[in-house]
Amino acid sequence: MTTSTALDSFLDKWRTRWPEWQVAEPFVPEAQRTLVVAWFSLLQEFDDILNTSGDPMPADAKLAWWGEELRSWSAQRSRHPLGRMLEPVRAPWAELAQTLPDLIEARAVPVDPAQAQRALQAYGAAVAAVEAVMFETPARGDVATPVVLQTLAQRLHEAGVAAVPRSLLADDDGNATHRWGQQLLRNWPARVAGPRPRRLYASLARTRQQAWSHGQELKATPVRTLLRTWWAARG
Repeated sequence: MTTSTALDSFLDKWRTRWPEWQVAEPFVPEAQRTLVVAWFSLLQEFDDILNTSGDPMPADAKLAWWGEELRSWSAQRSRHPLGRMLEPVRAPWAELAQTLPDLIEARAVPVDPAQAQRALQAYGAAVAAVEAVMFETPARGDVATPVVLQTLAQRLHEAGVAAVPRSLLADDDGNATHRWGQQLLRNWPARVAGPRPRRLYASLARTRQQAWSHGQELKATPVRTLLRTWWAARG
């Protein structure tokens, strides 16, 4: 498999998971579009590692490998197809690598919602710091918390009740996942701070979380998605 073919397979995997992006993508400058999808594909790799089920050892080994890979990018020694696309960006890759072990710790059931957010706060800040450089947008406002909330929402969707804080499990009424999903939405503004690609991605993710929290299928029609992402793109 050529490097180009391998890269396309990773990008296509993310696009398949996020078909709504084809409506949002025109709001991203054309020169940035492949870079944006490569970056979000990398974050999806980390989400998959965080939300692994069964024996965690293979996922943990993969995460350690990614840590080494990110640290090598400052010297332009990438080995992964995504790295060939991302490493030319002089972003704080080593700082992001330093936070990856937090994903392992974040698999544990948190005591309460505050602990769930704290467990991923350094990771969220590192992601936001990379995006500030990658998209040439100085960080203004709270750019880390929306990343954390999106990561927690994806974890809730993938892991179910195993992702719910213990304090929300006190009432054994079967609605703990709903309560946690609703709490995430309350803290997650409809339009977040950060560069335009992050605002677009967060808008799509929050829309999914709204549907999941109500036990509904996502009804992301092109017109609704267009209006929502246009509003997010305005900043």
